[in-house]
Amino acid sequence: MFRHKGKGRTFQHNLKLASLLSCVAGMVNSIGVFSVHTLTTNVTGHFAYFSEQFFLEDYAYAFTYLLYIFAFLSGAFVSGLVMELAAKRQSHTSYIIPIVIEVAILSMVGLSFFNGIRLTPVYSKFVSVSLLFAMGLQNALVTRVSMSVVRTTHLTGLFTDLGIELSQLLSNRTLPKPMLLKSIFLKLMIIGGFFTGGITGGWLYQYFKLQTLFLPVIILLFALWYDKMLFRYYHLKRKYRVKS
Repeated sequence: MFRHKGKGRTFQHNLKLASLLSCVAGMVNSIGVFSVHTLTTNVTGHFAYFSEQFFLEDYAYAFTYLLYIFAFLSGAFVSGLVMELAAKRQSHTSYIIPIVIEVAILSMVGLSFFNGIRLTPVYSKFVSVSLLFAMGLQNALVTRVSMSVVRTTHLTGLFTDLGIELSQLLSNRTLPKPMLLKSIFLKLMIIGGFFTGGITGGWLYQYFKLQTLFLPVIILLFALWYDKMLFRYYHLKRKYRVKS
């Protein structure tokens, strides 16, 4: 799911990656909206708010939205830098560090609220920046691993691509139909995962507040465990096949 890159990746690898991490993104986005009224999986809206506050000469709020944009960018930068450095060392586990950082950030935010920290304006900004940074990490990781086939943190481009592919399917153009159907199904799974995560995160937030972030943490840890177990299984399978 994470280890395979380039020609080694299959549709199943991308499908598993998309299903799990789009659900994580949906949860984090929903929790961000419910807790601090901030979209945490994309920066498109923050650019609009920045422009609005800038022209209203409310520079403090304008700077806040600029900070949100920079947080997402920083997360993507750190994720990309870590994977680039790992690639130079020919490491097959370059994805682990960005996921561990994401797990640490989500856990930190969840634990801070568990310890009774009130949602003051400063703390609200801290939560927003932290979640945006974490989603920047995840988006860059998924984009790099899947070779830009999968993106799990925003849906605008996804709906655009889906609309184009549906039009190609209905127009009976001379395109490989099985490949087109797989691409459509993958995008539907990402959208479905994001919606499911969003609804689940919003519902659970009513009861657990920011502690709901422990659920996406569990999903991320499960993804790491599953990828490790699967790698061991195929390694042993190849080993015994060679011996036989």
